[in-house]
Amino acid sequence: MTNANTQMTFSRSWQTPTGLLMAMAAAMQVAFAAWMLMTNNFAYETLSFTGREIGIQQSVREIPGFLSFAAVFLLFLAREQTLAYISLILLGGAAAVTGYFPSFTGFLITTFISSIGFHYYETMHQSLSLQWLPKATAPAIMGKILAIGSISQLVCFGFVFIAWFWIGMHFSSIYLVTGLATVVAVIAMWVMFPSFKDGIPQHKKIILRKRYWLYYALTFMGGARRQIFMVFATFMMVERFGFQLHEVAALAIANGILTMLFAPLIGQWIVRFGERRMLTWEYMGLIAVFIAYAWVPNWWIAVGLYLIDHVLFAVAISMKTYFQKIADPADIAPTAGVAFTINHIAAVFIPVIFGLIWIWNPAAVFLAGAAMAFVSLTFARMVPISPETGNEFVWSKG
Repeated sequence: MTNANTQMTFSRSWQTPTGLLMAMAAAMQVAFAAWMLMTNNFAYETLSFTGREIGIQQSVREIPGFLSFAAVFLLFLAREQTLAYISLILLGGAAAVTGYFPSFTGFLITTFISSIGFHYYETMHQSLSLQWLPKATAPAIMGKILAIGSISQLVCFGFVFIAWFWIGMHFSSIYLVTGLATVVAVIAMWVMFPSFKDGIPQHKKIILRKRYWLYYALTFMGGARRQIFMVFATFMMVERFGFQLHEVAALAIANGILTMLFAPLIGQWIVRFGERRMLTWEYMGLIAVFIAYAWVPNWWIAVGLYLIDHVLFAVAISMKTYFQKIADPADIAPTAGVAFTINHIAAVFIPVIFGLIWIWNPAAVFLAGAAMAFVSLTFARMVPISPETGNEFVWSKG
């Protein structure tokens, strides 16, 4: 009996909350990574987008993120695990049909629907991570989850590279294959993983607490910084340096390899050095990268900056674990939604406004990004060495 029980435990050892978080992260990246990888080339080559249209499209993509606070109300209808599954299916389904609507309006519609799936999945995934993972090891485990997502990215990018450059598949076919792959993977997870017990019952209302103000500020500035990289740094590679889709895919593969290697290390460094130091190093690095972007002289230096910029994204784990340490456990789910909304306040208007600035002077966009990174650095220095409830920022009592 003991051997049988041991064998059963071993055979189901992967059916854990951490295993599910990793599986969902991998499945999400298949559709999302392919969609993001091809967006600029699809828009530029098929739809003849300029910076203006790219800005509008990216702003539309961020609207569901701005509305992420509404995710808390969906908890009246379904559990977070179920909502994460549904969101992933929505993301994969919308991404699958993107190439079959090659018009400005069609691209905006599929962008909006896939974005609903992505942002509501991210809200649920973050909430479940902070509830299921122990505080002492959460940064290290989150680093491993990020690395798993990067491995999935690598497989996806490799497929796009081969499908486009060697096989000659069209945008629509690649979108279809990667989107459906995510849908199939999620259905398999829904069947194979048990329904895990929730953590502490979550508040089913919008939560805004004064003592979380520093987390809100860091989240807001993080959303602004993300737009500079995701929209304009990538568009620079296509418009200014003439990168073709297979070259963008190769760049993305390099990003994935670096994240796979560094994300677990960054998670361990957060455990060792703390959130304050890691955020400080991140924003100091970003200031230098954005200033260099403004006057980058050639494509190979731009590639180096792009890779460094992407690796620094992994340090954002620090913001999540900082909140985990200071939060009331019942606040995690509603605050995850509110945080995504705050993160996307800047994301809704920055692509449009900066898209117009881009037409006038691309360097000004990146100098504005450096200024944002400096503001973030100021906030990072307010994070306590040992954050906890009652010690949320450097001026708090106790």
